Amino acid sequence: MKVPDNFLHIGNRSFDECAAECSTNCSCTAYAYVNMSSAAAGTLADASWCLLWTGDLLDMGKVASSGQNLYLRLAGSQACLMLLASIALFWTCKYRGKQLKKKTEKREMQESLRSMNEAGDNLEFSFISFEEIMAATDNFSDSNMLGQGGFGKVYKGLLQGAKEVAVKRLSKGSGQGTEEFRNEVVLIANLQHKNLVKLLGCCIHRDDKLLVYEYLPNKSLDHFLFDSTREHVLKWPERFKIIQGIATGIQCLHQDSRLTIIHRDLKASNILLDREMSPKISDFGMARIFNGSQPEANTDRLVGTIGYMSPEYVMGGVFSIKSDTYSFGVLLLEIVSGLKIRSPHLSEEFPNLIIYAWNLWKEGKTEDFVDSSLRETCPLDEVARCIHIGLLCVQDNPNCRPLMSTVVFMLENKTTPLSTPMQPVHFACRDPEPEKADDNKELSINNMSLTTVEGR
Repeated sequence: MKVPDNFLHIGNRSFDECAAECSTNCSCTAYAYVNMSSAAAGTLADASWCLLWTGDLLDMGKVASSGQNLYLRLAGSQACLMLLASIALFWTCKYRGKQLKKKTEKREMQESLRSMNEAGDNLEFSFISFEEIMAATDNFSDSNMLGQGGFGKVYKGLLQGAKEVAVKRLSKGSGQGTEEFRNEVVLIANLQHKNLVKLLGCCIHRDDKLLVYEYLPNKSLDHFLFDSTREHVLKWPERFKIIQGIATGIQCLHQDSRLTIIHRDLKASNILLDREMSPKISDFGMARIFNGSQPEANTDRLVGTIGYMSPEYVMGGVFSIKSDTYSFGVLLLEIVSGLKIRSPHLSEEFPNLIIYAWNLWKEGKTEDFVDSSLRETCPLDEVARCIHIGLLCVQDNPNCRPLMSTVVFMLENKTTPLSTPMQPVHFACRDPEPEKADDNKELSINNMSLTTVEGR
């Protein structure tokens, strides 16, 4: 560049000495160093020029080829301020870019969900970016995987490096996964209840559909209930608290929320436990919404889990809030006995847990139904009452089953008399056309949930 006018020439200085001259002169604002060749210097004895400026820099300009380097001297505070300002501008631009991208992704996600929004147009949810989820799960590391179900994998994560979360990553290309994702967001995003798992946020990124839940460290109820090495953890007080909590959570879905929500897949693996072993109902992918005037509905696509599905649903595709009552009754009997609905420990005369419970209750031998790890310590009258309530819930006629609000009342008020349950009718699920069974059934990865695409 062309150096400014009004400079001070100091001869016989090296470049370093020239720089030192400027730095030790409080008035120096810039300096330049010119080392001329002997031919260019002519008759000048000193071919090295140290040029100093002590005032404003005037008449600066660019030249084609023979310009010199000009070194500006800035005060330390000015340099720091300029550096900080540059850093602040960089991060501001980066933050605004991320926020704009996040708003765009959220808007696209809202549009994709609107077609399935049975709850209306006012859908509220927290959007979490894919980059945040990737960072939280360490790029979906296998070491962070908590489990795997029919719709995808679940990972533990640290959101923003502090909050523990569980991330469900739905399987790519799964039609069921897409429907489940929409159900989860639409149905439970705004539900707030201590016995319902909390959905913290969600994300759609290309083919990935992700749901972010609160993290519950004690996994699911079946992790303790059906494992002989862990069943001792669930003493009777904890089991009774779990029974009450599940009943209260279902009551919230059926009667206490703005809409009537039928879960349709209540089972031990869908009951999560927090640090205090309090239950939280999870997995609303198969849930349905009813309006106030709709007592029941029909479907030709059965979804749920074998053994937990009510007879009218299995045989005729009819479901209602009483379908959830039936599932709760099965779950209650499992919690008391520590046995699965179809347990290999049952003898041939008892094809399932319901028939086994009925026979022992009818004979007055309810203590034989209780989990062996509890018999010496549990209050038998309270346990017998729970078995009685469970049998009321699994009656074949849905009209005979109590509402979940009544179930909660019966559990809380131990002196309230109970009606006599009707004897269950044993039935087996048979395909009308056995040779086409493989075409009509799809088992999930956990070999428990059943989906049929044709009515029975």
